[in-house]
Amino acid sequence: MDKGLRGGFLPAWAVGLGAVCADVVYMLLVYFGMIHLLDAPFVKAFLWLFGFFVLVYSGMESIRHSGELSATEVRRSGASLSKSFVSGFLMSLFNPLSILFWLGIYGSILAKAVNEYPMQQLLIYSGAIVLGILLWDVTMAAASSMFRKFLTQRVLKAVSVLSGLSLVGFGFYFGIQAARLLFFH
Repeated sequence: MDKGLRGGFLPAWAVGLGAVCADVVYMLLVYFGMIHLLDAPFVKAFLWLFGFFVLVYSGMESIRHSGELSATEVRRSGASLSKSFVSGFLMSLFNPLSILFWLGIYGSILAKAVNEYPMQQLLIYSGAIVLGILLWDVTMAAASSMFRKFLTQRVLKAVSVLSGLSLVGFGFYFGIQAARLLFFH
């Protein structure tokens, strides 16, 4: 949402496309049986810690830059599409909740479905999931870019700060999970 409000449709959609690419990576890992890699405590701790650093850094940057642009400048500014894509990719790729979802939930559903459906049907279902995610991303990018025309400086700053605080909050949650795994498990 923050990218869409700040830069428009294309940067917001680039974030979503980056996240979808990370989702596809996880889907492929599930297909190739890499679920067992997550059983190692070192890998779990690394993912929690990396998620902590990525989210806290992204959140602090959002807060730090929240007052730099006026609403008029934001409407004219163009965010780098490659930076937006990489940001979405990394946030999704190293988000432990994404990892748990794709490798845990999707993996267990796929493991059960492999015995019941032919591979072509599983690929169609997985493609439908990706299509649904892409439609959601387009919808969110369009909504955020349309609403930015109505923003005042104050609202824009509030959205950036709230987005940043949300990222920092999730980042600290990830940090707590890493500490629990490393020191209290």
